[in-house]
Amino acid sequence: MSEKSNLTFQHFFPQASSWVDGLATSPLAVFVNGPRFGYASWEVGHILSLILIGGTTILMGLRLLGAGVTEEEPREIYRSLRFWQNLGVIGIVVTGVLIGSANAAKLYNSSAFTVKMMCLLSGVILTYGAARPVAAANGVVSTMSKVWLAIGGAIFLAGLWVFTTTDLIDVGIYHVITAAALILIPVTRGRVRWGYIAGMVALIVAQYVHTHIVIKPDDYDHLNPVNKTYTALYGVWIVGAGLITLFRGKGDAGGPLAKLVAYAAILVWVLGAAAGRWIAFQ
Repeated sequence: MSEKSNLTFQHFFPQASSWVDGLATSPLAVFVNGPRFGYASWEVGHILSLILIGGTTILMGLRLLGAGVTEEEPREIYRSLRFWQNLGVIGIVVTGVLIGSANAAKLYNSSAFTVKMMCLLSGVILTYGAARPVAAANGVVSTMSKVWLAIGGAIFLAGLWVFTTTDLIDVGIYHVITAAALILIPVTRGRVRWGYIAGMVALIVAQYVHTHIVIKPDDYDHLNPVNKTYTALYGVWIVGAGLITLFRGKGDAGGPLAKLVAYAAILVWVLGAAAGRWIAFQ
């Protein structure tokens, strides 16, 4: 088995252990777990906030990719969505602090939570520093947007690396793969779209046959390397199709860099949501 990472806040800040343990009895944690609203209500608010920022970023990103609401210019899409994006980010932060205080000890020792925090930071940088300014400028990527893309993209890739190299949660990468695969369907066009879909269907069928018929479902020693191989093949196929879309579509708003901004801004929120989902498994 390959070596796995286990990067948690406990790993980086071990001296904060006693403080984290004390948060469970803090007035904020008591309020969150109290009968007036209940812990689950704040979790629902957190999920709804993530859907809000993620959904609006997808709409804005798809427009930069030449798909979605193409009847409107990117700047109009941005103007219509910016309030809801702000509301989503505020909601994520507020509800995150509340539910985090009541569950601090678990999150302190969770690699999935580390990835989620990296995605939150990267998502804010990519959305507010790159995607929104690019959309407001109808696809023109300024120097500062390039800088923020580089910073946010680096944090995003680091979070992706932690996610895919941490035991128990690494399988969650299929959430990101699925999202990227679906995004490319409306973005690709003509023969490229049908070729891309055919390739994805072929990979899915081949993986199913290989892991359900050729190899017994309980033969994990052989299943694990095969599944890893197919995961890599999905990644190569999806990235390859994505690279093609960067340089196609002459009538789209923005060039390759604007499209790269859109892809990064969308997928970072997907990764953050996937990491949040897998916190429960650590």
